[in-house]
Amino acid sequence: MTGVKRKKNNVVWRKINSFQCADFKQWCLRRLPILEWAPCYNLKENLIPDTVSGIMLAVQQVTQGLAFAILSSVHPVFGLYGSLFPAIIYAIFGMGRHVATGTFALTSLISANAVERLVPQVSQNFTTYSNSGVLGLSDFEMQRIGVAAAVSFLGGIIQIVMFVLQLGSATFLLTEPVISAMTTGAATHVVTSQVKYLLGMKMPYISGPLGFFYIYAYVFENIKSVQLEALLLSLLSIVVLVLVKELNEQFKKKIKVVLPVDLVLIIAASFACYCANMEYTYGLDVVGHIPYGIPSPKAPSMNILSEVVTEAFGVALVGYVASLALAQGSAKKFKYSVDDNQEFLAHGLSNVIPSFFFCIPSAAAMGRTAGLYSTGSKTQVACLISCILVLIVIYAVGPLLYWLPMCVLASIIVVGLKGMLIQFRDLKKYWNVDKIDWSIWVSTYIFTICFAANVGLLFGVVCTIAVVIARFPRAKTLNLTNLNELEYKEKTEVEGENLQQVKIISINNPLVFLNAKKFHADLMNTIQKNNANNQPLDDINKCEQNTLLNSTSNGTCNGETPQPYPNEKCSVILDCIGLTFFDYTGVSTLVQAYMDCKSQNIDLLLANCTASLKKAVQYCGHLESDKHIFFESVSAAIGAIHLNKNLSKFSDHSEV
Repeated sequence: MTGVKRKKNNVVWRKINSFQCADFKQWCLRRLPILEWAPCYNLKENLIPDTVSGIMLAVQQVTQGLAFAILSSVHPVFGLYGSLFPAIIYAIFGMGRHVATGTFALTSLISANAVERLVPQVSQNFTTYSNSGVLGLSDFEMQRIGVAAAVSFLGGIIQIVMFVLQLGSATFLLTEPVISAMTTGAATHVVTSQVKYLLGMKMPYISGPLGFFYIYAYVFENIKSVQLEALLLSLLSIVVLVLVKELNEQFKKKIKVVLPVDLVLIIAASFACYCANMEYTYGLDVVGHIPYGIPSPKAPSMNILSEVVTEAFGVALVGYVASLALAQGSAKKFKYSVDDNQEFLAHGLSNVIPSFFFCIPSAAAMGRTAGLYSTGSKTQVACLISCILVLIVIYAVGPLLYWLPMCVLASIIVVGLKGMLIQFRDLKKYWNVDKIDWSIWVSTYIFTICFAANVGLLFGVVCTIAVVIARFPRAKTLNLTNLNELEYKEKTEVEGENLQQVKIISINNPLVFLNAKKFHADLMNTIQKNNANNQPLDDINKCEQNTLLNSTSNGTCNGETPQPYPNEKCSVILDCIGLTFFDYTGVSTLVQAYMDCKSQNIDLLLANCTASLKKAVQYCGHLESDKHIFFESVSAAIGAIHLNKNLSKFSDHSEV
């Protein structure tokens, strides 16, 4: 018995040693993405674009940090901290190369509900200066940031728990129409929250259901209290920002460095306000005193965690959804992958750790990601460079921002939300592809502006699931014509030559958000596997299994093994006769598969498509001017491939 136990112990010990040597390294690479890209960082090619992007990003981080801190009902300096620490944490743990984590309008708006509820506004304001608290701030300001930090801490804990539970795999429920509608509605809320600064009005904090409408009702009731100087300065700032940014976009290919109009406007407005003493002459609200330095870390108030659970869940879900959409968009654009579950960990730590440094809830922002795109950023080094510049602002430049007018800061925020607000244009796209998705977008947007971003998100997800459940029972499960055609194409030979390089794949299920991701993965794997070994299937029965994709190659089910034609261009025919219904996510995935095949020099043809599917694919993929890819049947598609092959051979002979 003793020998058996010793033998078992040796086996366990060998497994532990094996884990330490190999698995631990793999785990570190998977959980610390910086270890994967940092060692192979190309200084010569990437440092200059990353530096330029970092400088421009720092300007955005500072302006948005100040504004979103005020939006979160805390002192502006805490927004600067929120632009520093989360960006460093995400650069280490995050996978999005063009995702800049920091203060975020939607999470700030959610945390403001907890701040205003637990520490209501009193006679003090943001310009109050007192030596009684940390950094010379009043106890009132420290109580407020304590609540916001508690929301950030608990929201991050929720995200880390979701990472542990592997809930990243459930993100397929978050369809593009739902995310688009939620972010557009939340951006509308943010614009509404800035109205009082744009108009120079004194307004009580208004929130809750239908608070959006109550704010505008208050504005119209007190329209006479609008401050003309603030209104004119706001309009001038918005015009300058929009005009210069449009010019930057128009001529970005001709100019090497875009004009940092946000920074120029901040300097010009602060200087003009200081010279004209606008704070006292015209009564303009200014940012006020920004203290030097960073205070010592302190744990958030744990005794109020139970009172901020609702806001913490909102921050965790809304922040993650908005950030993941940007990370996935970046990965799709620059051809790399993002682990949905790892993003839970990255954003969770970006909320938990900074909460000890008086930071408000954080997430990625569309404006910052768009800025990184336009300035040619390559890696997260751009974010780390921006952190150095933000640190310089905190220790040296911050107090000079005292004279920055609040109306100018609000104008910068409103213009920065342009990317979210123009998502209204998506309505035309959804209407042409799938009217049910259009209805979900509109209803999700309405729920978001009537209640809150987290409520709108939940409503959109529930509606999407309900619609799919209602549509699936109507889906066809078997089509005899499909079986006959498969038998035909298996035996098809043209002039004694097998079309060995033709892959025929049948879609047997509806294509919706539930299976779109798996469809794309299965399709690309099937194509790549076929191209790698070019081995035919042995039995026709294997071609008819009940799977998402059924694939066959001509001449493979008659017992013969044709010789491969490695020099021939591969073609793939998608038999869509079993695709009974689809949604926008499914169509975009189909278009993405077409683009991926095209980039690999593979012809993707669609057979047996319904009229609605043709229209949706053409509209979603802008394929109106592309070559003919739709065919009435699989045999017609095979005939077209053979015709193109003969034309190609004729052309080659003519050249000879």
